[in-house]
Amino acid sequence: MIEGDNFHSNKSKRLMRSGVPLTDALRAGWLEALGGELAAHPAGAVVTCSALKRAYRDVLRRHAPGLLFVFLEISYEEALRRVTARAGTHLFPPSLVRSQFATLESPVDESGVLPVDATRPIPDLVAQVTHWMSREFA
Repeated sequence: MIEGDNFHSNKSKRLMRSGVPLTDALRAGWLEALGGELAAHPAGAVVTCSALKRAYRDVLRRHAPGLLFVFLEISYEEALRRVTARAGTHLFPPSLVRSQFATLESPVDESGVLPVDATRPIPDLVAQVTHWMSREFA
């Protein structure tokens, strides 16, 4: 299990904490670091991250051919509610939710992507993803 937030630079973390959205240039090194982590685990790994654009996902795919993505579909309102509920305990403030949605390029039509309803109970999501992955790797 690889938590993507742990690979942001200190500069990026400071910017996010202060409510400044990251640019593609600031995300580039972060994506390369995550790609390196994936490549270092050829037997497989789970990475949690906001690969918001296809170009970001393609960086990760370049490092790990055959990479699969689970896309947590969620409304802006629900994302804002969740981020607000954890305010002060996470580096990502509620003020950045809008920029994340503005940047998002939905991966739903890309191959190797499973969209799931992020509002479903976690056990349901685990079952859905496990079933999908068992078919993908069969």
